[in-house]
Amino acid sequence: MSRFFAVVERDLRKFVRNPLVMLVSIIMPILYLIILGNSFQGELKNLPVALVKMDRGPYAEKMERRLRSLEAGPGKIALYDVSDQGFAMKGLKNGLFKAVIVVPPDFSRDVLHKKTAEIGLFLDNTDPISSEAVRGAITLAFSDMEGEFIPVREERSRPRLREVEVYKKIDYDQTLIPGVVIMAIFLGAMTTGVFNTVMDKFLGTDESYLLTPLRKIDIVMGLLTSGLFITTILAFLVLFISSLILGIYLWGILTPRTLFYLFIVVILSILCLQGILFLILGRADHPRIVGVLGGFLNVILFFPSGAIYPVESFPRWLRLFARINPETYSVHALRAILFKGAGLAAVKWDLAFLLVFAAIAVAVATAVFKREL
Repeated sequence: MSRFFAVVERDLRKFVRNPLVMLVSIIMPILYLIILGNSFQGELKNLPVALVKMDRGPYAEKMERRLRSLEAGPGKIALYDVSDQGFAMKGLKNGLFKAVIVVPPDFSRDVLHKKTAEIGLFLDNTDPISSEAVRGAITLAFSDMEGEFIPVREERSRPRLREVEVYKKIDYDQTLIPGVVIMAIFLGAMTTGVFNTVMDKFLGTDESYLLTPLRKIDIVMGLLTSGLFITTILAFLVLFISSLILGIYLWGILTPRTLFYLFIVVILSILCLQGILFLILGRADHPRIVGVLGGFLNVILFFPSGAIYPVESFPRWLRLFARINPETYSVHALRAILFKGAGLAAVKWDLAFLLVFAAIAVAVATAVFKREL
């Protein structure tokens, strides 16, 4: 029994001597609860919808009041007045809006003259969860409004909502492909550069660095480059295999131009995550810490990225976090390129953020990296 208790005592002493593992073991489950609980709220909220109102007649005003009440009451949509239909459609393509409602100039007149009056609803169907929520909310508001216009027996003159899905139909499981690629990037970044550094420290082989003229920047950039090469291959393999499984054939979607943008997004995403991991785990000396913190970071970054649930429906504090989360911009850019065939105009701000974030993260990670015992 004494030998048994000796083993128990040794393991407990090792655990107590590592306060970081103890702290993470306490905080991580609490943060999981907070992040996951707020990343999957049942009802969608604050979905941005553009309203292009070309008619200023009484029935158009009634319809806008209905939409405003929908915005102020359930809060499912956030309504934006847009005067230019072309700008609204461009915003829909670039991910600025989830839907565009177009009220034609003769809407009120058609209702008054008991003609068939139509309102256009253009949906970004590359995000099926959001588009279904918007469709249901707008249809409900519109159907309630119909009774105010004319009696039910005047069937031919009742206003109609004409829905237009702007893009080719995308199933929900297909929309998960960008998130799967980002997950592969995170795992690749975690198991290459910084993990090799931790294992070298754990095994004691990092002491050989002290006998060489290698500088901190040489070590960090070398590990980042090798990890970048391996993770890029993994990311594109995951993208290709998952697209085949889900019936999306990339050779019919990607052009040389969009393939180039896709490559840039993947490269910058890898550098962002490698910089974060190096910054947090660069001084770790045990693989157990990598495992604990790696799983924690994966949850913290992945679920608030919009890969599974629309960012617009997060609580305000989580939306603020999503704005500085590099995976949010990676997911948005990948979704725009893969499902919309979008060009530079749709992803330029994503690329700009990822570029700046990657440069800062790598620079800080290099500065704090320790080349000493």
